[in-house]
Amino acid sequence: MSAEYIRLQEDKERKKHWKKWGPYLTERQWGTVREDYSPDGSAWENVTHDDARSKAYRWGEEGIAGISDHQQKLCLAWAFWNGKDPFIKERLFGLTGNQGNHGEDVKEIYYYLDSTPTHSYMKMLYKYPQAEFPYQSLVEENQKAGKSHTEFELIDTGIFDEDRYFDIFIEYAKNDSEDIIAIATIHNRGPEKAKIWVMPTVWFRKTWFTGHEPFMPKISKLNEHAFKAFNPKSGNYIFNFCGQPDLKFCDNETNRERLYGIPNERKFTKDGINDYVIKGDSTRLNPANSGTKAAAIYELEVPAGGHVSVQLRMQHQIEENPLESCHKSLETRRKEADEFYETIQHRVTDPDLRSIQRQAFAGLMWSKQFYYYDVNRWLEGDAGRYQPPKQRKEGRNKHWRHLQNYDIISMPDKWEYPWYAAWDLAFHCIPIARIDPEFAKSQLLLLLNEWYMHPNGQIPAYEWNFSDVNPPVHAYAIQRVYQIDKKLNGGKGDREFLERAMHKLMLNFTWWVNRKDSEGNNIFEGGFLGLDNISLFDRNHAQYYQGKLEQADGTSWMAMFSLNMLRIALDLCEFNTVYQFSATKFLEHFLYIAGAMNNISSEHISLWDDEDNFFYDVFHYQGKEPKKLKVRSIVGLIPLFAVEPIREDLFDNLPEFKKRLEFFLREKPKLAALVSSWIQPGYDKRRLFSLLRGHRMKSVLHRMLDSDEFLSEYGIRSLSKYFEKHPYSMKINGDTLSVKYAPGESETRMFGGNSNWRGPIWFPINYLIIESLKKFDFYYGGDFSIEYPTGSGNYLTMDIIAKELSLRCMKIFMKDKNGHRPVYGKRKKFQEDPHFKDYILFYEYFHGDTGMGLGASHQTGWTALVAEMIHKYCKASEPHHDASTPLFRS
Repeated sequence: MSAEYIRLQEDKERKKHWKKWGPYLTERQWGTVREDYSPDGSAWENVTHDDARSKAYRWGEEGIAGISDHQQKLCLAWAFWNGKDPFIKERLFGLTGNQGNHGEDVKEIYYYLDSTPTHSYMKMLYKYPQAEFPYQSLVEENQKAGKSHTEFELIDTGIFDEDRYFDIFIEYAKNDSEDIIAIATIHNRGPEKAKIWVMPTVWFRKTWFTGHEPFMPKISKLNEHAFKAFNPKSGNYIFNFCGQPDLKFCDNETNRERLYGIPNERKFTKDGINDYVIKGDSTRLNPANSGTKAAAIYELEVPAGGHVSVQLRMQHQIEENPLESCHKSLETRRKEADEFYETIQHRVTDPDLRSIQRQAFAGLMWSKQFYYYDVNRWLEGDAGRYQPPKQRKEGRNKHWRHLQNYDIISMPDKWEYPWYAAWDLAFHCIPIARIDPEFAKSQLLLLLNEWYMHPNGQIPAYEWNFSDVNPPVHAYAIQRVYQIDKKLNGGKGDREFLERAMHKLMLNFTWWVNRKDSEGNNIFEGGFLGLDNISLFDRNHAQYYQGKLEQADGTSWMAMFSLNMLRIALDLCEFNTVYQFSATKFLEHFLYIAGAMNNISSEHISLWDDEDNFFYDVFHYQGKEPKKLKVRSIVGLIPLFAVEPIREDLFDNLPEFKKRLEFFLREKPKLAALVSSWIQPGYDKRRLFSLLRGHRMKSVLHRMLDSDEFLSEYGIRSLSKYFEKHPYSMKINGDTLSVKYAPGESETRMFGGNSNWRGPIWFPINYLIIESLKKFDFYYGGDFSIEYPTGSGNYLTMDIIAKELSLRCMKIFMKDKNGHRPVYGKRKKFQEDPHFKDYILFYEYFHGDTGMGLGASHQTGWTALVAEMIHKYCKASEPHHDASTPLFRS
């Protein structure tokens, strides 16, 4: 039992709050909906990166490699200055959604390298140029670039060409739950000595004007190398710093004079430390050496090829020589982190895969964020303060006044997406469950709480529009996390977790049925469904074309949701057989959806196309014949996800469920025949619930495994490559709309153009495909095989194909025979430099032909599913390999 496991148990049992402090600062608070108080909802322009150093935020705080307590009352982060930049580096820079040629885009190089679940040990790397940071050229070059051009990145400016940069490794180690050591080690990779200013910074989030905090907290100087931060609720925190830093103090208050040209409420403003370091201006620093923000300023010279370090320790008590044991404590926590992950990775023998997996877990842990958003207060404003414009009460999120979020939440990407997204979070929790099942379970339950979920049963999508609809994958994640936790717990399932989730999921299921099946025909119009530009047009606004869209993917997601709920109900029957009646309800929903997909409203219209042997959306014109939108995309693959094999002996213990099942077999044989071969049980006496069987399953897989269509060297594409040479076009109400295979960045401005579903590889979709193939294999066993790849003459079982697809996804990050990783494309520095090549970035999605990373560069949320792929499909007995050699053979 590792030391980290013991800490997890102590935290779970509330013996010690090991998770009270963690990496809970976001990396971008500016440009968010929460901080937007504009009349027109232009969040990107309301608070900009340039404003951020002078603006005291209302809803949260940001920083580089920052930590805070779980309510973000007190924050610690790192600031730097190379002596040339126009302002100190307190936050990561990136382009707004309107500046980037593909939407918002962080323009920094940083990596999450390690973290235990309790954050007893954490490590991050930030690469800081020694030349002036090219803020303006990054904006200008990307504004000049069109949609068809690649993004102009920091590495493309040439600023790293002569290695004139600093590698800044930031590590944290907990002696105790509130006794934390922090060390920044600064390496000069350049050929000459170079100066750097290093500023560990401590501040209180501004809560004292909201009515929540009647007392003003204070940070004050203790001696030449220490200060204390006092809050009446948490008491004193003592911060001891190495050496003799220059301790400076100001307040976390807005510089209204700089931003708005009006007098300041307080003299010592948030940007006081910046102005002191950059300009030598101390007029905004408090000469009394106290305030609500403070920094220990180090002016350091680092020799060429050398390094220096800055240490600090945060604790409640004062003690002699508090920094004496820092390095020993850090080494102990590093060793304990290794021991913890050694247990997790016991099946993974390849050193490269172990490193990839561990960095994926690190990204998940570092991407936790304190998220605070009270929509009613945001709409109405704070008493006695500047009131929001009246327009906002009729604008964004006006129907979500009940929503009050004040929690630590797993984020998709703390710079590009520093807000939770419902279906992202569901996928995050699956790999998280491998290392911290309690956190995974709590996250899934969080979005089902009444202060998140709408009274009508809708799960909030994300802050830009809580009413948007994400695929209903929450039940899938809950059932998957339940099974992982059950296995980790020696076969004992967490009944309370599953029951709590089940009751709330039934409300969400009802919302889908009532709101997204407008005609009650079991065909669903999910709309957007998180797939941005997959369609000919924005599916949220089909009415613009005077029609209605019946969605193959929306309907298939609901069939999957039905089976997930069926499985959860059957799992709960282990504890209470009354849940067999719920299982019956979801079985019937599933069967009726399957029937409707083949005959919409008894109009002999099917979402299945017999000519193409594929599923398509159907567009209903007003007063015209419905028409299939024959775009071969993941819309037609999603029916694969609605599959669940169940052991036959389970039915014998559930007489009412078995009775209803036999009724369907007897009275509605055509409906039952759509979804399974009931008469002949499958492998190991299993029955199969599935939207696809026999001919249709083989037909969909035939297309999916065709390299001229969906099958890439790096996974399954989201749009058929066929459309590269043969774009699909269609005229709707006078507009000619088209879809073309675009394996890289988005070539359309639809949804801002910041992601693309017209060809790239997305991990959540690939993961569900792989898991579905495994489920089919559970039913069919080794006697059933499919040609892989299509046209090869090579037939493999579903299980082997699932493993081969996993390898293709894993290959994106793995070294090939030349030592190169596809994720980094042709960027030589990333591929060959020893200070770059083994650090992994987990992108949002990947080029459909080359595997190069695209979109958000730190989406270690659902892309961390690669950690789960590595866990499940790497065998300890296999020899060392490279990514050009298949791991799994028939």
